[in-house]
Amino acid sequence: MATETEHAQIPESKPVRPIILSSGHPADKMQELMEKLEQGVKDVFSSSQYKEYLTVMSKFYNYSFNNVLLIAMQKPDASLVAGFSAWKNHFGRHVKKGEKGIKIMAPISRKVKAEEKREEGSQNENTGKAEDSEQKTGTRKIITGFKVVSVFDISQTEGKELPEYYGAEELSGDVEGYADLFAAVRETSPVPVGFENIPGEAHGYYHQVEKRIALQEGMSELQNIKTLIHETAHARLHAIDPAAPEEERADQPNQSTREVQAESVAYVVCQHYGLDTSDYSFAYVAGWSSGKEMPELRASLDVIRNTARDTITAIDHQLSLRREYEKESPEMEQREIKQEEPEAGISKGKPGEPEKGKEMVRCL
Repeated sequence: MATETEHAQIPESKPVRPIILSSGHPADKMQELMEKLEQGVKDVFSSSQYKEYLTVMSKFYNYSFNNVLLIAMQKPDASLVAGFSAWKNHFGRHVKKGEKGIKIMAPISRKVKAEEKREEGSQNENTGKAEDSEQKTGTRKIITGFKVVSVFDISQTEGKELPEYYGAEELSGDVEGYADLFAAVRETSPVPVGFENIPGEAHGYYHQVEKRIALQEGMSELQNIKTLIHETAHARLHAIDPAAPEEERADQPNQSTREVQAESVAYVVCQHYGLDTSDYSFAYVAGWSSGKEMPELRASLDVIRNTARDTITAIDHQLSLRREYEKESPEMEQREIKQEEPEAGISKGKPGEPEKGKEMVRCL
């Protein structure tokens, strides 16, 4: 039974909108699911569903394009998902009776000898520590396909309380929190960032020729962060000189597509860190997507997902470095003070008098 604390921490759950698959064979199920995804891509570009999709992306930024969309289609308020057994075995929680699963895609892998040639279309699953295992066992895992599996959101489970580090950490909203985030975002920018008095109503801009970002002076700290994230997305995605030859600019998206991409990335990143996103509106997305072919729409969503993921990962790294530095600073100060203090029995002042300069050290 869920405790009062749990009810306070886990938001009220909306029911899953399950995807019904009629096929019995695994391969046919995958085909059916892919067809549902195609329709899902078309549907997501209505203004209300688009914002919903980006919100899901902010929570599952490390998930594949297909799985983010599948979660958004079935349970857009999901925040943390796992399989039935994983909830029980790894988290000490169990799925509530009657809850319906969220269908996503999971890789099918098999072990092969390390020296065996990789099959065409297969992917190597080994990264990091897995490479050490490959050397020890002489085998590696390759992904040979995908299958349909069911997962459940944390709101569909009850049991042991989760550690605090699961889920995104939200800012408290105080100035110090915003200052740390602004500094972290600024560090991740691929170009220099400065403030200036920008004529008109623009909050900021990315200068494609001079390769720099300018922010309007005098804005709130929150607006500074949101504008910087937006312009950083432009700097990451649209860093091409407008004076470059036409053939070099042929693959560049047009102005409206660039704005959709940058604003979408900014929304995902801001939502991830708990910043106020109520002023974001995507009413223009339906008109922008009208007439575009499916590959182009999918490609745009994938660009947004990849850029948001890379941005969040980079910001998290910078925030981690800042926390480590702040944690070590008091300890370093204490060590420095101790080094300044004289050892017992060698004071150069008169007995019973403090050594000159010692009080000053304590006041630093």
